[in-house]
Amino acid sequence: MSCSIRDISLAPMGHKRIEWVKSYMPVLNELGERFRREKPFKGLRVSVCVHLEAKTAYLCLLLRDGGAEVAVTGSNPLSTKDDICAALAEEGVNVYAWFGSTPEEYHEHIRQALEFKPHIAIDDGGEFVSMLHDEHPEYAENLIGGCEETTTGILKLKARVKNGALRFPMMAVNDANCKHLFDNRHGTGQSTWDAIMYTTNNMVTGKTVVVAGYGFCASGIAMRAKGLGANVIVTEVNPYRALEAAMDGFRVMKMDDAAPLGDVFVTATGCCDVITARHFEKMKDGVILANSGHFDVEVSRAELERIAVKKINRKPFIDGYVMEDGRTLNLMAEGRLVNITAGNGHPAEIMDLSFAIQALSAEYLLKHGRELAAGLYNVPEEIDREVAMIKIRAMGLGLDELTPKQQAYLAAE
Repeated sequence: MSCSIRDISLAPMGHKRIEWVKSYMPVLNELGERFRREKPFKGLRVSVCVHLEAKTAYLCLLLRDGGAEVAVTGSNPLSTKDDICAALAEEGVNVYAWFGSTPEEYHEHIRQALEFKPHIAIDDGGEFVSMLHDEHPEYAENLIGGCEETTTGILKLKARVKNGALRFPMMAVNDANCKHLFDNRHGTGQSTWDAIMYTTNNMVTGKTVVVAGYGFCASGIAMRAKGLGANVIVTEVNPYRALEAAMDGFRVMKMDDAAPLGDVFVTATGCCDVITARHFEKMKDGVILANSGHFDVEVSRAELERIAVKKINRKPFIDGYVMEDGRTLNLMAEGRLVNITAGNGHPAEIMDLSFAIQALSAEYLLKHGRELAAGLYNVPEEIDREVAMIKIRAMGLGLDELTPKQQAYLAAE
């Protein structure tokens, strides 16, 4: 085992955090019982690049209990929890991450997590895939395939497939029903506002909130803002999503028109330059700028720093940019993922579903990955359904079943 972590003495608190989330992740608990019994990953290596906090740690321990040698790094320098890194190191996991790493350190940690040439790669945002293609293809010599966690990563994989540049099979975990229907909408919606409210200690009710995008993540953010009493404006480039937002009761307009109206701006598009200098110039004094997209490119920090006359740290995870006319625009978490950088990330009950899909998709690749050509593959329906059914039982929910007569009726031509 090898590690690059900040402080091993933090492990006791990390263990407590991991034990807490275990109590609320019944699907992973059930899978863990089988993995410990069957050891499906015995003798294999798995590299994980996901936000390195308690829920991710439990996934790593589940894979370890299934027989894998696991290496893990974080998918965002500001979402890594040092106590979790220490706890995983004590558990025998290879950990390469610490909070607040420089770009150079962050890159090196990703490299270290791939250096032991994994059989399975679990990615979040395409960091592993990019390095395995563009810098260190030799680290992929044992690779059977990988699993991608998030929307941004899927977009990158689709671009590689379109260009004929993807060299191994990848499972589109983000597109599974038990991932995007719950993690993206409900997880992002709740955790984004948890982080904004806790960090700012400001009211949401009565505010005008501008949400950029209306995919699963952004629609969850808009829905939660509405529930908290905000007046919500949605901006979109997709006409179908724009219509959906309008019919869900939100105002829809261009960002140029929304810029002078908003009190809080939240981006979740997966694209760059969603809010730029021309928008900053129109905004009110005291606005809050936050991003819940994977990368720190949606709110243009570079342009904000260019037009500001002064930058001040106002409190943890909030920097104030003072404009020439005296207005102050407040950027949260350096424009990085606000929900996990300035908050605790998605609830454990939600990540229970997402990480169960990850674990079972990794197992699927072990069984079938060598038969698959390079490309992007949907998670099989049977895996999606298995996860949903375990969660339904754990929640004590009832589910009707079709009678033979009903099945025949639906199957009739």
